[in-house]
Amino acid sequence: MFEASTCNGQTSDSYKPNRNKGKAFRRDGCVCLAVCRRGIDLFFNIRLFPPPHSVTSELAVRAPREQCDFCEMTAHSSEAVMSTHLSLHKQYLQACQESSQPENPFIAHMLEEAEKADITLTKGITLKIAGNNRLLPVQKVTDEDFRMLACILSNNTFVTGLDLRYNVLTDDGAEHAAKFLQENATLCYFNLMFNDIGTNGAELIAKALHRNETLQHLRMTGNKIENKGGMYFASMLQINSTLEKLDLGDCDLGTQSLIAIATVMSHNKAMKALNLNRPILYSQEEESTVHISLMMKNNSCLMELHLCKHEMKNFGVERLCDALYENRSLRYLDLSCNKITRDGVKFLGELLKRNQILEILDLNSNRIEDDGAIYLSEALALYNRTLQALAVTSNNISGKGLVALSDSMKTNMVLSYIYIWGNKLDEATCVAFSDLIKTGRLKPNCTDVDPYEVDGHEYLAELSHGLKRHYYWTPSYGEVDNKDANASLAIGAVAEHL
Repeated sequence: MFEASTCNGQTSDSYKPNRNKGKAFRRDGCVCLAVCRRGIDLFFNIRLFPPPHSVTSELAVRAPREQCDFCEMTAHSSEAVMSTHLSLHKQYLQACQESSQPENPFIAHMLEEAEKADITLTKGITLKIAGNNRLLPVQKVTDEDFRMLACILSNNTFVTGLDLRYNVLTDDGAEHAAKFLQENATLCYFNLMFNDIGTNGAELIAKALHRNETLQHLRMTGNKIENKGGMYFASMLQINSTLEKLDLGDCDLGTQSLIAIATVMSHNKAMKALNLNRPILYSQEEESTVHISLMMKNNSCLMELHLCKHEMKNFGVERLCDALYENRSLRYLDLSCNKITRDGVKFLGELLKRNQILEILDLNSNRIEDDGAIYLSEALALYNRTLQALAVTSNNISGKGLVALSDSMKTNMVLSYIYIWGNKLDEATCVAFSDLIKTGRLKPNCTDVDPYEVDGHEYLAELSHGLKRHYYWTPSYGEVDNKDANASLAIGAVAEHL
């Protein structure tokens, strides 16, 4: 029932290890046991006295004063939890009181709301303590606030997700996060998007993931871990075999770390979704794209790849397409905000003729123009029958290219999502897409334009629909995971939260 470690690292004969029932953590001269009973965490402190033949245990006894801070905080809170089965909200308030740490009212409120959503606490819940919540008074989470939160969650069994985006966690907070990842055995989703974590914090979190066997999705988006921090994560990917989704977008990664990650990912068998958006690149030689292409030639597990703002040009697209001819796993390719022209799209058109795996292609904010749109339309009309979503917004496409894309949808019944706003929408385009919508071939929630008529002329208005509109933010009202604004969620579940 229990798993106990004595202070010399040996397993006590009195207990048989069982990782599914409880877990023991060694902490500087004392033993902490975490036991789950029907979703309620019970914490026991056992004091072990030498010599070994006279080992005894005392349940619910305060640990010695020389114990570590973590054990002392756990000991304080465990007595109340055992006797009254305190809620997370009350545990947090008590932990703050006993540690003389001012409580964060926003954390307290969100803990209370989470419990209302799942009163029984019998299934996994995600605590959403995002610092950009516009509907509530927000006191952003600091390093000390997170230390208190980690204290009550470290041995928790029903919190499986933790969203701390847009707070003010620094490298000190990352240290608490690293310890938390080592202690917690149930967290699957951890969002640290746009905090103030730097290179040192990245090192601590990456090393914690060397031994973590439960986390499946980590978002470090927007933390300036830079090139060195990226190297720590590359090292982690050589060891960790459970992490399935990693977001390192807007982290100021450099060429060296991109190459390291690509090299490691060539042999990684666990990762399904990888975001490397907006690195800091100074070379025009596209070395990182070449290595990513080699990665895609060898990797057989990655389903989703984001390469937004990589300064990718036609040469890089050619190398990437050459690799994807042999790839049989990638379903979502994001090449938005690059420097791809009609010549580069010609290679993508050839890829679509031969690749029967890719389902989502994001080419937003490039410059493919009419010729590029025609290359894509020919491949979609005559050859490809797997691509479900195509995004070509802001690509300097005029009526000729847009009408060609609309015509391809009349013969290709698989392509269901298309996004065209930001191009030159002349009357021919308006009529073509209006006809697709009115005939039911294109559903109104599967595109970003809405037809209307004025004085006998057709026009198109913009809709807030897209593949991942809510990547950086979530709406204050309505459905958070709105499939109309985040069509990638509707097509491929692996895209969730990424």
